[in-house]
Amino acid sequence: MAADINVVVLVGRLTRDCELRSTPQGTSICRFSVAVNRRKRTGDKWEDEVSYFDVVLWGKSAETLSSYLTKGRQVSVQGELRQNRWEQDGQTHSKVEVVANNVQLLGSGNQQGGSAPNDGAQGGYQNNYQNSYQSGGYQQNRPAQRAPQQAAPVADVGGPESFDDADIPF
Repeated sequence: MAADINVVVLVGRLTRDCELRSTPQGTSICRFSVAVNRRKRTGDKWEDEVSYFDVVLWGKSAETLSSYLTKGRQVSVQGELRQNRWEQDGQTHSKVEVVANNVQLLGSGNQQGGSAPNDGAQGGYQNNYQNSYQSGGYQQNRPAQRAPQQAAPVADVGGPESFDDADIPF
């Protein structure tokens, strides 16, 4: 039997400031929502379609990153999908969330430019929070600061809707 795979990678912007809480045992939980845009072609026009994803980050990483996870901040999230089920007032409810294993801050804290307070360098703070199932705990690498980089020009190649069969060489 083949092993199942559950991997999610998102790059988007936070829709609100994160919410930091703690469990009764003292484990930190950071919750935030990410909006991811997708360009699609409708006739001759290009339109943005937005999808929203709820993300949960646990442990020391939640504490460390919570002050940087502010509305408008662009982030990269790597993790897995989890479905929570509960019953309330006789009704069964269900919610799918992304449980983050790695969160990386990208760009600036807002769309106008500038850097987040105390982050030292634009684009600058990377958190590597990786589950270590072999040891039964987690492993956290130190934050890495990177020098500012100039962005390379991006060509708009569109999606699969923008190609004709005549463009295929076979």
